[in-house]
Amino acid sequence: MTDRPLTILFWPESAYGPTNQCIGLGKVLLDRGHRVVFAAESSWKGRLAPLGFEEELVDLAAPPEGETGDEDAGAFWKDFIRETAPEFRKPTIEQLSTFIQPTFQALIDGAVYCEPRLREIIARVQPDVIVEDNVVCFPATVTADSPFVRIVSCNPLEMKGAGVAPTFSGYAQDDPGSWPAFRDEYERTHRATWEAFNEFVVGAGAPALPDLEFIHDSAHANLYVYPQEADYTTERPLDGTWTRMDSSVRTTDEPYEIPAAVADRPEGSALIYLSLGSLGSADVALMKRLIDVLGRTPHRFIVSKGPQHAEYELADNMVGAEFVPQTRIIPEVDLVITHGGNNTTTESLHFGKPMILLPLFWDQYDNAQRMHELGFGRRLATYAFTDEEMTDALDALLGDDDLRSRMAAMSRRIQSANGTQVGADVIERVARAYADSR
Repeated sequence: MTDRPLTILFWPESAYGPTNQCIGLGKVLLDRGHRVVFAAESSWKGRLAPLGFEEELVDLAAPPEGETGDEDAGAFWKDFIRETAPEFRKPTIEQLSTFIQPTFQALIDGAVYCEPRLREIIARVQPDVIVEDNVVCFPATVTADSPFVRIVSCNPLEMKGAGVAPTFSGYAQDDPGSWPAFRDEYERTHRATWEAFNEFVVGAGAPALPDLEFIHDSAHANLYVYPQEADYTTERPLDGTWTRMDSSVRTTDEPYEIPAAVADRPEGSALIYLSLGSLGSADVALMKRLIDVLGRTPHRFIVSKGPQHAEYELADNMVGAEFVPQTRIIPEVDLVITHGGNNTTTESLHFGKPMILLPLFWDQYDNAQRMHELGFGRRLATYAFTDEEMTDALDALLGDDDLRSRMAAMSRRIQSANGTQVGADVIERVARAYADSR
C-alpha cells in the first residue's frame, strides 16, 4: 500500500448549498495532505483557490450573445429563480410541472453542455476519486477510470421508499393517503424528461439510469447529510453503500463579531438569524414582508440579505449584508428563520437551534415538514402567514425550555459524531483503494 497524497476531484452542483458542503469536506482532506481539486461552475472563479483548492471552472451554458461569461458570476441561477419565483406560491403538487420539471431540464441541459469539459478535466487531473454532489448524472464521472462517491446534500427523502413521503412533496409522514396522487403526478410530469435524458446518458457510455431517477448511486460509496434524530432510516432502510454524516459544517467561514446594535438588547429580547438562502432572498417582496413583521417585534435580527440586497432596507432592530458567515452566526443566536435548505436546516440542528421554516421550492418543503412534525421548529405558509402566526411561533419556540434542553443535548451528540471527518474517511478509503490498485 502507498501513503502518497491522493488526488480528490469534487464536482458539486453550482448552488451554494452543495458547493459549501463540499468545501467543508474538502478542507478536511486538504488538511490531511491531499490534493483537492474543484471542478466548479464558473461563478465560483477565484473563490476556491484562496481556501487552498485547485480550481477547474466549468460553464453550464454558452454565454449570451455579446457576452464573455464573466459579466455576472451568479447570473445563471439568479435569472432562473427570478423568472420562476411566482411558482413558489403554488402547492407542491402543482410545482411538479411548473418548477421541478423545468429545474431538472435546466440541470440536464447543463449536464449535456459541459460533458466535453468534464471529460477534459478528468483526463488532465487524473483523480483517485471523483466526489459528486449533484442531482443529475454527468456521464463523464460515471465512465471515468477512477471511482466516484455520490453525496446527497438534499433532504434524505431523495433516497426514495414506499414507507416515506414523496420527495419534494412536503407531505406528512403520518398521512400516507396523500402520497399516491403526488407520485402519479411526478411520473406524469417527469417520464418524458427522464426518457430523453436516459437516452443521452446511455449514448455517452454510462449505464442506464434507474427508473425515473436522474442520477446513479455509486457502487463504491454514497454519503448523505442529516442527523440521526431526524432521519427516515426506520421507515426506509438503506443498503451498506450508504453512510450518514450527521452534519457537515465547514470551518472556512470568516470570524464574525456580533454588532453592538444587536448584541446589546433588552431583557426578553432574543437574537435571531434570518436567511432564505441566496435564491429565496431574491424575492424582494417576501423579504420586505418579513422585515415589516419582524421589525415590530422586540427581538434583534442578523439578516442574510442575498443577491438583491440593494433593493430593500432593514428595520432598526436588524443588521445584515449580502453575504454573512452563517456557520459563525448560528451558534450565537437563539433561533433561526429559514427557507429550509438542507445546509441551514442541518447546521441549525448541529448547533441546537429551533427553527421557523418558510419553504419555497425543492426539498425545502420536506425539511420544513420534518422539523415541524418532530417538534424542532414551526412550518409556516411562506406567502400566507399572518403577523400573529409569526409572533406566536416566535413566542412558543423561544419560551420552550424543554425544547431548548433537548436540542442542546442533540447538538452535543451531533457534534461528537464529527460528520465531516466521517465523510472524509469514506472518500479517502475509496480513493486509497483505487490508488493502491493502479
